[in-house]
Amino acid sequence: MPTSNSVTVLGLGPMGRALAGAFLDAGVRTTVWNRTPGRAEEPAERGAVVARTAEEAVGASGLIVVCVRDYDAVDAVLRQEPVTAALKGRTVVNLSADTPARARDTADWAARHGVRYLDGAIMTPTPTIGTPATVVLYSGPAEPYREHRPVLEALGGTHTHLGEEIGRAAAHDLALLDVFWTAIAGWAHAVALARAEGITARELAPYAQGIAAILPAIFDGTAAEADAGTFPGDANPITSAAASIAHIVHTSEAHGIDTGVLRAAEGQVLRVIGRGHGAGGFIRVAEEVGRR
Repeated sequence: MPTSNSVTVLGLGPMGRALAGAFLDAGVRTTVWNRTPGRAEEPAERGAVVARTAEEAVGASGLIVVCVRDYDAVDAVLRQEPVTAALKGRTVVNLSADTPARARDTADWAARHGVRYLDGAIMTPTPTIGTPATVVLYSGPAEPYREHRPVLEALGGTHTHLGEEIGRAAAHDLALLDVFWTAIAGWAHAVALARAEGITARELAPYAQGIAAILPAIFDGTAAEADAGTFPGDANPITSAAASIAHIVHTSEAHGIDTGVLRAAEGQVLRVIGRGHGAGGFIRVAEEVGRR
């Protein structure tokens, strides 16, 4: 098996190139490969070994880091002979994004072929890689994670092993992206509403940042409530949220602005109230949307 201070990066999109660059900057012997020719020039100029084939790339290192579009792309590379045979006994760290179910399926495939497998999620954008701002989550067997952590830490920032259940990293990834994209969708809608009332996005932005600044404390408090199954609404009952959302919907629709997302949120709130929980807190919505 190749030296422990070596890594192969499969996939040279923007994130893959950033990963390879961070490994190279840390002095890790790095081999790279990409399905589409022409993307290896930058890593090669920085000292990476460019493999001619995926099989050759896999054979160069005991640690294989995969970062491609999704698990369909992962399968197209790894589940082909002779690549699968070359992976036997090696560790694959899959940092591609997909679902927990796909992570479990890939782990089952890896186990059948003698491949040690860790699933992972990069929670920060490309420019953070190699800096203290990097955040990477992992799930899967603890032993290969401990063994390869010194090399993985070349990516900078914090690295957290979430447990041996292989789908946990992907589940965290999706839940956190749920927060992100719902917030961004809310910001886009707010910009449309503000513009309709003669307010520019630049004027609104500082106040939107003030709203964002109060969210961490809300996350902490409501997380404790959700886990405990108690939903106090003394300070801000869900009936207040219903009234506020109704005002936004009314004004938006008066301007001809689409309210599909807000109508969905309003429906969730009204269902909670309809079940007799109007005096409770907003996080009870999690119980409602999770109801089977």
